[in-house]
Amino acid sequence: MTALRAANIAEPQRRRLRDRVEAEAYVASVCFKHGPPRLTGIELEWTVHHRDDPRRPLDADHLRAALGPYAPRTLVPDSPQLPLPAGSPLTLEPGGQVEISALPQTSLADLFDNVSTDLGVLVELLAAEGLVLGQSGTDPHRSPRRILDTPRYAAMERAFTPIGPHGMTMMCCTAALQVCLDAGEADTLARRWAAVCSLGPVLVAAFANSPDLAGRATGWASNRLRSVLAVDPARSAPSAISDDPVRDWARRVLDTPLLCVRGPGECWDAPAGTTFADWLDGALGHLPTVDDLDYHVTTMFTPVRPHGYFEVRYLDTQSGADWMAPVALLSALMSSQATVDTVVELCRPVADRWLAAARAGLADQKIAQVAGPVLELGIQALPETGLGKEVVESITADLDRVLRRAARGQASNGGEA
Repeated sequence: MTALRAANIAEPQRRRLRDRVEAEAYVASVCFKHGPPRLTGIELEWTVHHRDDPRRPLDADHLRAALGPYAPRTLVPDSPQLPLPAGSPLTLEPGGQVEISALPQTSLADLFDNVSTDLGVLVELLAAEGLVLGQSGTDPHRSPRRILDTPRYAAMERAFTPIGPHGMTMMCCTAALQVCLDAGEADTLARRWAAVCSLGPVLVAAFANSPDLAGRATGWASNRLRSVLAVDPARSAPSAISDDPVRDWARRVLDTPLLCVRGPGECWDAPAGTTFADWLDGALGHLPTVDDLDYHVTTMFTPVRPHGYFEVRYLDTQSGADWMAPVALLSALMSSQATVDTVVELCRPVADRWLAAARAGLADQKIAQVAGPVLELGIQALPETGLGKEVVESITADLDRVLRRAARGQASNGGEA
């Protein structure tokens, strides 16, 4: 690419935004891209531990040695940052959690094959240095400790600390399974948004696996989601389900306080309480660019984040190959408009029970009553995902075990969170 061509491509991102109307229109255009649902992507995070003692602190040098040329530049500034063999880039979270971001595929079977290949390579890289992947959505052994030293993460730590302990926990002790789904055509987008958001409490409860945190049992089924929801509600609370999610999201983005403002130095701290809308009104002495707005969107940590597609962020990471079941289930439940419409109606009674799901999981009776029909609907739709017969049978067996837990929760007298 010539320097002139690169400059021409970068120029639109350097364009200054003039007012709120222009900024909201831009958010709407980039966060909700229309088109037939075709692609599915997966982002898998794990905490990393010493095999001989999972309580031992992790250090950056050990990770550098393990990841070698695959290390991201947040860890090794001059790293070649090679993708894993099936194409997945490798990134790190502030506490050293590793993340595979699989390239989206039209075939769920191909996506599963790619993730399995790259996960196998990652496991081998870590094993050579005596390291292993965690098995749950939180670090059950260690207290939060940031090992990545970047201006973004330093600014986040300083912004979150006055709010409470959950910011550092989210940054350094949590690991999520994220599923990326196309938003859909303009006339079905709102309904697909309603479905993927309404499913949140049910799927959180069904796959919650993080009851322990920093060496103790907390009484919560998903400490990971608990931390995310509490970190900074303006940027992490669930979005509303409405007939116009595009308008609502654009307004929310602009009304959310800045988490950090990039600059040439090491301090990216933002003025406390200053929103992106305030920046547009001149609060920082210069107008933001399109690129600044793109970056601000990356500091939104909602359970479902529109990013040109729907980034489903509410699931705990799973042990071993168990990630396949929730990914296949979610894909099946979003596989047709009829199924999407049924999901919305089934989940309506519990669509706002996020905290109950994080606290009690399937012991919450109201969620358990809905989880049964939702999982059965998903199992019936699994053949629509294009996965092979043996994989469908294996995933069905996994989901049957979740169904049995839902039945026990429905039969119990507790869990009315």
